[in-house]
Amino acid sequence: MIIEKNKVVSVDYELTVEDNGEDTLVEKTTVQEPFVFLFGTGDLLEEFEKNLSGLKVGEKFDFVIPSDKGYGERIAENMVDLSIEAFRDEDGEIDEEVLVIGTMLPMTDSDGNRLQGVVAAVTNDTVTMDFNHPLAEKALHFSGKVLDIREATAEELSHGHAHGADGHHHH
Repeated sequence: MIIEKNKVVSVDYELTVEDNGEDTLVEKTTVQEPFVFLFGTGDLLEEFEKNLSGLKVGEKFDFVIPSDKGYGERIAENMVDLSIEAFRDEDGEIDEEVLVIGTMLPMTDSDGNRLQGVVAAVTNDTVTMDFNHPLAEKALHFSGKVLDIREATAEELSHGHAHGADGHHHH
């Protein structure tokens, strides 16, 4: 069996990005806890699926997705200045430990969409939040091995994601 549309695929992989000439580990799965997904639903990066398409169980992969086919460029509009007042708790206090540059904070926009932002700068009045994807402008280097391929069940196909022994995977 090969990796193709509507197959449930299990892979063990490592994702690294080059950061100032060094390879930085971003994510690593294990054989015990592989990444399990329904192939061909459009939920994953297109280039990730293209590079796995046609592989068989036991085959290794090693590929790089350039940033323009990954998470794109950093966008200036995704740097947002918010009033420091927005960070007060119910007692009117500001948690200084949260407002540390580099801290990732879950936030909600005016439409109720959940976002992850990173504190980029703090002044007495404003907090600059960076809502760019943390992997924007990075080439993504995936290396790993195909552990399993199976037919998707009717339920998995109707839900659009893999179920099974590894539980629901909602990424």
